[in-house]
Amino acid sequence: MSAGANGLRGEAELRVGERVFVLRPSFAALVAAEGELGPLFALVERAADGRLALGELASLFWHCLRDRPDALTREAVGEAVVAQGLAAVTPALRVLLGQILSGR
Repeated sequence: MSAGANGLRGEAELRVGERVFVLRPSFAALVAAEGELGPLFALVERAADGRLALGELASLFWHCLRDRPDALTREAVGEAVVAQGLAAVTPALRVLLGQILSGR
């Protein structure tokens, strides 16, 4: 597994099963997320209003996963979010949304 999250790069961590993965909101990752989820500013607004859907959250995390192994599935990421609960993954979401708004 790669090194842990680098807060200076706007990275966060997400536990999926027994492994911890790094979420990196790179340009390519955010473009891919935007292509699927629509404008990122609208995504941030939905999150601020408490209207961010579980599928949107899992998709954002999916696109931002750094060094994603081939064996990892999007469904596993979604199930990890559900298993941990929204309170446990909110810190990672907050980091990603902060990067979307403020950049590096």
